[in-house]
Amino acid sequence: MEVTLIAVVGVASMVAVAAFSQRLGLAAPLSLVVVGIALSFVPGVPVVEIEPEWVLAGVLPPLLYSSAVNMPAQDFRRDIKAITGLAVLLVVVSTLGAGWLVHLLMPDIGWPVAFALGAIVSPTDAVAATSVGRKLGLPRRLLTLLEGEGLVNDASALVLLRSAVAAMAGTVSLWGVAGKFAFSVLVAVAVGVVVGLVNVRVRALLDDTVLNTAISFVVPFVAYLPAEELDASGVLAVVVTGVVTGHLSPKLLKARDRLGEAMNWRTLAFLLESAIFLLMGLGVKSLIDEVQAHEDGLGAGRVLLYGLALSGLVIVARMVFVAPLVAMLRQDERRAAAAKPLLERMQERLALFDLSDRLTPSRKARIERRVSRTSADIEFRLNETLGWQGGVVLAWSGMRGAITVAAAQTLPESTPHRPQLILIAFVVAVTTLLLQGLSLPAVIRAVRIPGDDPKRLRTEYGQLVTEMSQAATEALDDMADTGTAAPEVIDHVRADSLIRPQKPARPEETGPDHAALLAARTDYLRLRLAVIAAQRDALLAARTRGAYSSRALTDAQSALDLEEARLEQLGDRVADARQGDA
Repeated sequence: MEVTLIAVVGVASMVAVAAFSQRLGLAAPLSLVVVGIALSFVPGVPVVEIEPEWVLAGVLPPLLYSSAVNMPAQDFRRDIKAITGLAVLLVVVSTLGAGWLVHLLMPDIGWPVAFALGAIVSPTDAVAATSVGRKLGLPRRLLTLLEGEGLVNDASALVLLRSAVAAMAGTVSLWGVAGKFAFSVLVAVAVGVVVGLVNVRVRALLDDTVLNTAISFVVPFVAYLPAEELDASGVLAVVVTGVVTGHLSPKLLKARDRLGEAMNWRTLAFLLESAIFLLMGLGVKSLIDEVQAHEDGLGAGRVLLYGLALSGLVIVARMVFVAPLVAMLRQDERRAAAAKPLLERMQERLALFDLSDRLTPSRKARIERRVSRTSADIEFRLNETLGWQGGVVLAWSGMRGAITVAAAQTLPESTPHRPQLILIAFVVAVTTLLLQGLSLPAVIRAVRIPGDDPKRLRTEYGQLVTEMSQAATEALDDMADTGTAAPEVIDHVRADSLIRPQKPARPEETGPDHAALLAARTDYLRLRLAVIAAQRDALLAARTRGAYSSRALTDAQSALDLEEARLEQLGDRVADARQGDA
């Protein structure tokens, strides 16, 4: 009964705090941490203790999967160099710098323990930053960098943490750590790709949205567990699975399955994220009590100062790292501008010269597709630039989160000053989360970072819709030529598909016979779904070419999904009516 009451009160509190935060314009994770800290000092509030493994192996995989599914593979690919720098190289730099400072402050704990704590405080949590950024209209590319970093850096930090813990019990060489890291990444990517492909293929065979969503809930763990058993990064395998699933789903899964799954996953992610931040705050009092019970010459006040010093170091380290990173991105823009004329000349030659005698059609198509994608990547770098304003926001978005606290609690019980180290990690997480999270809106407003160009987005979306409408017109023309359905039904499909402006009589007006009416409706729905399939093929072809931004592709995909789901629901009703007549 007590557990049930705690769960009910907890969910109600999370919803209330989230709703109140929306009114105040705050990120819900920040408010939940503050509320949790305040409640931890209220007498009578029960201490809810959760094993750290439940967080790392039970909460983290579904959270990463829900974010990775919505990460456009095209954006991830285009910014893979910057994401890798933030999620891998910056994590290594932060681990080394933080480990050095911890050893300087606490030399008796030894280097392995110092680097273990450095690895614990190195990964950032992008939840608060992206929630603030979306509200204030940050450009899509900057949000992609933050989300991509948050998806991958947990894997980097956990691999380094494992190596540091192993070094506590024995000798670990630098080459051994590097080899383990490479092995962990390669195996995790392989597992993630396989699970992602199997996931989409299996779910495509199901014809029930509830069953489809139910399977999706276990997919993160299907990816996580084998990778961990192979001594690789389970969280990276989950991320790869999510990206692969999100990329293939529009092609293989039904629209209503994806819409139902998306809503259920949004709800689950909200509950998990809110719970983990609320529990993070609720743990403050018990951590302080544990430190006071095991001072060993290192009291809570001193630990607080060490935590603040470590917070300052990781903040400064990120700022120093982001400066050359932005310079590198600016260099990529200059290279793209220099390569654009050469690529345009190559495209002209491909269009002018007949290469059919030298190249097979498939090889020519591959070359054209590669040239088109490269051209689109160049346009992306020239149009979606990341100036100094974006660099400032990126540098100030290095908040740590509950994963840092959970990882700290996985330190072995024999670790010297273990309670103090956990509290230091907690201070770093809370300090960066509240200091940077609460001030991030002011930083964004101060630098006046420009958002995505709305005019360019509208133009892009219009071009994409035109391309999809042309594919729909061709599909309907083929159906009209083959006599697939009555001409008036085809004309009505044309009108409802927004291909032509005329508005002919509806199929139900063609005759009073009920059977004929149902047949006309069946033909109408079949043709409308065929048109949507042609439009979807055109959209996926455009995505393969990289011709449009992920924003335009996502908006068009959402419109198609909503219309397809509505028509599938109407089709079910018509089928039921036909069965009733039979």
